[in-house]
Amino acid sequence: MLDALLAEARLRWGLDPAGGLAVVAAERLVAVPVEPTLPLLILPAARLRTGGPASDAAPTEEVLPLPGRHGPRGTDRVVLLQRLYPSDHAAGRFGRPDGTTVGELTDSDFGGAIYLGPVAPVQDAASPWGMPWISNRLRAPDGCPWDREQTHATLRNHLLEEAYEVYDALEGGATPELAGELGDLLLQIVLHAQLAAEEGVFDLTDVWQALATKIVRRHPHVFGEAEARTASDVNRQWETIKQGERAAAGEGATKSALDGISRSLPALAASQEMQERAANLGYDWPSIDGVLDKVHEEVVELVEAEGHDHRAEELGDLLFVLVNVGRKTGIEVEAALRSANDKFRRRFRHVEQAAAAQGTALRDMTFEQLDALWDAAKAHERRETTA
Repeated sequence: MLDALLAEARLRWGLDPAGGLAVVAAERLVAVPVEPTLPLLILPAARLRTGGPASDAAPTEEVLPLPGRHGPRGTDRVVLLQRLYPSDHAAGRFGRPDGTTVGELTDSDFGGAIYLGPVAPVQDAASPWGMPWISNRLRAPDGCPWDREQTHATLRNHLLEEAYEVYDALEGGATPELAGELGDLLLQIVLHAQLAAEEGVFDLTDVWQALATKIVRRHPHVFGEAEARTASDVNRQWETIKQGERAAAGEGATKSALDGISRSLPALAASQEMQERAANLGYDWPSIDGVLDKVHEEVVELVEAEGHDHRAEELGDLLFVLVNVGRKTGIEVEAALRSANDKFRRRFRHVEQAAAAQGTALRDMTFEQLDALWDAAKAHERRETTA
């Protein structure tokens, strides 16, 4: 049966199996990795099992979509092909006239055999290999001058910028804008892997392997025999495993649990991460009461400090303890301060507008007048919130 289909595909659509060919049961299409740059033959499962007609198929069982493609309408076979292939890509239907495209397929077409020829690599936009090919093409001698000039060092700021844009987009939850920002961040990973591949050090496959291997190793409660009933159990286990990794690498006595925290992180985020790691190793206040007492202690020391350097040190200590308050109460302090900044920005803008409406410059107003405008801004915001 397959020989006859391959012969027809050779004759009608120029199939060359020597370059590779994927054969997939139509009923399992959503669960199978599909690489659009390879020819694809889709058949009813019954024809693959027995060579008989599709009506011989066993009752359909639930097929879960492939993780990574399991979003909206992830079980829809037609939608899957329309996501992976250009809508005008030819779709060959055996024993039927040519002229159908991927955009015109319906679910009833899966009752027979379908042939999809390979797409050009530049059109392979939705598979994991599309962007690496594009990146490699941009770095070619006749590629993009800007891309050819980039190095790991020149891309560093772009990585930070894209990470912050993802951070901001996360405030809106799962949105199409977040998908775009995540793509921009992923581009940075692809570019760095491309540069490393050109140097013969590693490529994107090594990145995936290192990540997956590490995550599996650090989740023995999922992939092994260990137990972890709470998130706190998981965090403690995570730090214990990392300690073992450092010891196995001969770094046990020379490398701290805090060494992996980037110095480029914003200070509040870095402080919270350090305190989380220390707490996971048992170095923590028994309750938040001790932390709040420490806040009062640090405020007094700041007030009593003499000289700029001493005050700066005490202010740093106070901020560090306030971060601990956030950690103990489950608040991400970096996000909390960003939210406070946004709130100040909104209210200050209202103050500016109110002063302008009065024909007065802010610098010419008394503190009492400014404070009244600030209270008015707060009241306006409360009304907007409750409206």
